[in-house]
Amino acid sequence: MTGIHVPPGEGERLPRGQRHHRVLVELPEVEAVELHFGPEIVVEPHTHPDHADSFYVLEGEAEFTIDGNVVRGAAGTWVSAPIGTVHGFRNAGNGELRLLNVHTPNVAFIQRLRGDD
Repeated sequence: MTGIHVPPGEGERLPRGQRHHRVLVELPEVEAVELHFGPEIVVEPHTHPDHADSFYVLEGEAEFTIDGNVVRGAAGTWVSAPIGTVHGFRNAGNGELRLLNVHTPNVAFIQRLRGDD
């Protein structure tokens, strides 16, 4: 196994309407994707029994719900939901929201985005 390097603007792009998500890494231990959302996005609170779900705000502002607590985060904010933690988010701004989303371990989220499920 060699290291992974994805330069800016490169990586697999997964179309989602007029936006896209960008795959950064897909290994058994971790999968990471750059997510792009418009102002209308809401991801309802949910849990995962098999992985931690983490987010780093790259651009825009998000409102995260974690175990019933609501926190807002602008660029530079990190939020992590350990296994079994109720979490969700929405775009809290009027523009695009870009998030780095990391799943540990890999649970085939990227495959589902591709439609491979």
